Amino acid sequence: MKMTDYAPGTPCWVDLGTSDMEGSKAFYGGLFGWNAEISDDPATGGYGMFLLDGVPAAGVMPLMSPEQPVAWSTYVSVTDSEATAAKIEASGGKVLVAPMDVTDVGRMAVFVDPGGAAFGTWQPGTFPGAGVVNEPGSLCWDELATRDAATAKAFYPAVFGWGAETNPMGEDMEYTEWKLGGRDVGGMMEMDDKNFPPEVPPHWAVYFATADCQASADKVAKLGGSVTVPPTEIPVGTFAVCQDPQGAFFSLIQLSEERAAQSGGAAA
Repeated sequence: MKMTDYAPGTPCWVDLGTSDMEGSKAFYGGLFGWNAEISDDPATGGYGMFLLDGVPAAGVMPLMSPEQPVAWSTYVSVTDSEATAAKIEASGGKVLVAPMDVTDVGRMAVFVDPGGAAFGTWQPGTFPGAGVVNEPGSLCWDELATRDAATAKAFYPAVFGWGAETNPMGEDMEYTEWKLGGRDVGGMMEMDDKNFPPEVPPHWAVYFATADCQASADKVAKLGGSVTVPPTEIPVGTFAVCQDPQGAFFSLIQLSEERAAQSGGAAA
């Protein structure tokens, strides 16, 4: 699905902070067929775009400091970065990177929610976000993993106007779908000690669509990454959790025909 704009409150972009730009370009290029286009403008700090068939699918940038973890980040589209930042602080979140202009393409900021998960906001200028979603090799879902779902259910609706629909998922677990205007824009699951070791911090996970989860997981291993959760059947399809050679986690998902027909991705 091609995208030209995003309703405010919709996850619109993901990018990778990496310790090895060339290694990341080779890995994701081999996995998803992405081509990397790195800006030579000093103002962008070496930021690059991963392109799928010439269309921006995700971003990539070198780490800004030794303390920054290698990780994927999720950005939510907003109309007013400063007003959103004020809501975040009033609702118990913290500012990590204050709203700042990124040339003329938009205005970005980075925050941490009350549970400790980092996320960004994007106020579009000339660039609205991912130009393709919900197709193999592109973003299709963003999911909060938190140890305090109750607080998250208060925080994100206050900031972005999301609704929250929670249903049972397997034994002793629940899954929440974030809603905006009646549409799914993301998910949330509460972290437990059985599935998430104590050292795993709360985070926003990113899911990329694939036409064949098993084949893509096999390719991850061949390219030097690892598969931490092998392809597993879930109600909406088959998913796997992977780690790239530099250590960033991401997920693959092969949506069922029924789910794919609903265009149920977070970014759509």
